[in-house]
Amino acid sequence: MTKDEATALLATALHDIAPEVDLGAVDRDLPLQEVADIDSTDFLTLVAAIHDRTGIQIPFQDYPKLATLNSFVTYLMGASRPVDSA
Repeated sequence: MTKDEATALLATALHDIAPEVDLGAVDRDLPLQEVADIDSTDFLTLVAAIHDRTGIQIPFQDYPKLATLNSFVTYLMGASRPVDSA
């Protein structure tokens, strides 16, 4: 996944949870939950939405790697999508 694809994916999923967030106006290196004003339940919903859209499994122990918008995008760029069994 390219950086642009990962950014668009995260922006779309985050917009569904916090539509008032303008990703172009926030510091992408500050804590995601702070800049998006989301709580832990919203964060879990975001992770689930990413999984639903891509099939990418994000284990609990990797959640700290998703702390900022930039780190979340970097994580998605390196994540493996499941292989279709068709």
